[in-house]
Amino acid sequence: MSSAERPSTTLGTSGKVQPSQPLVPSEVEGRKLRARTGILFALALTATVLNLVDRQIIAVLKPQIAGDLGWSDNDYGTLAAWFQGAAAVALLFTGWIVDRVGVKWANPLGVGLWSVAAMAHAVAHSFVQFVLCRVGLGATEAMGTPAAIKTVAAIFPPEKRSNGYGLLNAVGSVGAIITPLLIPLIGVAWGWRAAFLLGGGLGLIWVLLWLLVTRGVHFAQDHERPGETPATQRGPSILTEKRSWAIAIAKFLSDATWWLMLFWMPDFFHRSFGLEGTALGPPLAIAYTCAALGALIAGAVTTRLIARGVPLARVRKGALFAAALFALPLPFADLAHDYWLAIALLGLVMAAHQAFSSSLFTLIADVSPPEKVGRVTSFGAFAGNVGGMVIAKVAGLTLAAGLGYLPLFIFAGCSYLLAATAIHLILPRLPLDGVGGGVAVAGH
Repeated sequence: MSSAERPSTTLGTSGKVQPSQPLVPSEVEGRKLRARTGILFALALTATVLNLVDRQIIAVLKPQIAGDLGWSDNDYGTLAAWFQGAAAVALLFTGWIVDRVGVKWANPLGVGLWSVAAMAHAVAHSFVQFVLCRVGLGATEAMGTPAAIKTVAAIFPPEKRSNGYGLLNAVGSVGAIITPLLIPLIGVAWGWRAAFLLGGGLGLIWVLLWLLVTRGVHFAQDHERPGETPATQRGPSILTEKRSWAIAIAKFLSDATWWLMLFWMPDFFHRSFGLEGTALGPPLAIAYTCAALGALIAGAVTTRLIARGVPLARVRKGALFAAALFALPLPFADLAHDYWLAIALLGLVMAAHQAFSSSLFTLIADVSPPEKVGRVTSFGAFAGNVGGMVIAKVAGLTLAAGLGYLPLFIFAGCSYLLAATAIHLILPRLPLDGVGGGVAVAGH
């Protein structure tokens, strides 16, 4: 059979290989499709790691860069603010771009652009040049989240997405542990400019691999059927849909706690137990390890429940409420006099967050039409960034007033329950519109 006569195959929502033409695909073609899907998912995970690496280089090598360029702490804070602000604004647009160009091209576009932006840091010398580089990196890395969420939704059926998003979040947590260990070695060996060049260079290699692997691959969600209007023009704006606001509110509340932990957890251990310098390493490593485990456990448990026949809507909401309950003990960390008890409680909350986050990302893919997954994800991520900026300011004011961490931990412990409740009230019946998906591998 010639390549022109050979049918393409599509991975349907049942997880079985189905023909897109009346001819049943061979077992060889089925194995080829499953292998290609695994490779695509591995590349999606790798892109998440590269996204994290490029943004962390400046943080890990701050003393070396600041000493070389004469930065003050205020200068570094300004750079951080420009980065996060650029990412937040860009998230209002990157979801539309991802939906418009589709999974196949959104991934190399995003990784390629932020890799070039990362490499540009290596030739920056003035503070203004660094500001421009951070703005460019923040804006382009905003492609990462919507592209990753849409990719998993495109290549996995609903019953397997929980594991996919769990692994995606776990890789991010593991990367937060490993990256600070590797980047300093590069900085010592070749200098901080080489670290930016290497990080960006790896991204460009990734782009080439993606383009090679996706030859002959067609993502079902990227293509319209004859006679349909373009995906980006069909239906109402996401801002008029209840599901978008349910996700946004949940992200605003839950991500506020995540950013609180990221920004202030080291300070909490310093204030409460006098830890500083290298002594902060073990508790932070434990916390991030717990976060990774939370994502993996949530994915495995929900996948098993769906396999046992539990309704999809019940599994999704149940996972959110279960994760929310595990976050409730957080205030006791501020009351703990035992160092290890405080670590255990914070680790539990970090695990609960990643379990909640993985379930929320899965919910986005389930309730959003395929052509809107990118935009709904970006809108939710934007709300999460706003939540992070608000909690950072509130935390500073609270601590400056001498109130300590207890009021912050009370809010943080309850934030996930408030988020899950908001979703339940706004979406009492989940509109499971995004249960399709799959990739087609054209014959060669």
